[in-house]
Amino acid sequence: MSLIERKIESLPFVEAELNYLAPTDGKPRTYAFDPPSGQPRSTALAEPHQVPIFDGRAVAGSFSLDRDGFALVRHPTAVRDFYNEKEVRDVYYPAAEAFLRATLRADRVFIFDHTVRRRVEGADDVRGAGPRQPATRVHVDQTDLSGANRVREHLPAEAEELLKGRVQVINLWRPIRGPVRDTPLALCDAASVAAGDLVASDLIYPNRNGETYSVKFNPGHRWFYFPEMTPDEALLLKCYDSATDGRARFAPHTAFVDPTTPKDTPPRESIELRTLVFHRQ
Repeated sequence: MSLIERKIESLPFVEAELNYLAPTDGKPRTYAFDPPSGQPRSTALAEPHQVPIFDGRAVAGSFSLDRDGFALVRHPTAVRDFYNEKEVRDVYYPAAEAFLRATLRADRVFIFDHTVRRRVEGADDVRGAGPRQPATRVHVDQTDLSGANRVREHLPAEAEELLKGRVQVINLWRPIRGPVRDTPLALCDAASVAAGDLVASDLIYPNRNGETYSVKFNPGHRWFYFPEMTPDEALLLKCYDSATDGRARFAPHTAFVDPTTPKDTPPRESIELRTLVFHRQ
């Protein structure tokens, strides 16, 4: 039993509603654009559940990316304006790449995209329809299939050789305004997730199909968050790991509405980098 499992009953927590996957016929699918006439935007319907979400601050140093699927790190940044695309790519990308390579002891890190989110009351998270919104459904960004396909998509000439080694898809998530009190991120301990909880789901773009995991409710899931994160802090989230030796491979997560958040709290603003992390062994 890990230190976190031994201490979890003594940690403070909030009770909050998380949106799991409701039972559905067939493979769930979601359109990332306006769907064809007569089609719903998504067949992955929400099934809300009230769950305890534990404050992980007291045991923050005990979380492990390879055991729990996430970790809180200190990561100051020199970026002044995260809404400036050029500054993000010229300043943030190289600094984050170096940080991840050193922290994860990786041979190579390749950043393939980023998303800036700013919550707007009543807005939907639709690409191209204003600021991207916090994702309020329990999910994993990649699957066993799509994680490997990311390498083929972004590094096609090298993909088959790179896939002979260990590949991870790691999300580096941070607030760009803080402290975060509005729609913080909840993280599910990967060790508490059963394989049958993850449901491969199509994510349909205009020019390609992706695949993510939706997540079925399991009362054994252990949820954590780190309240009042500042812009000098970041979360490492494991979205895929090709290693099948018992290490965490997928970490479900979601934004959630914290019932203790004051009414006048500024909307959450955050950025996430999605990266391919390569290890020769």
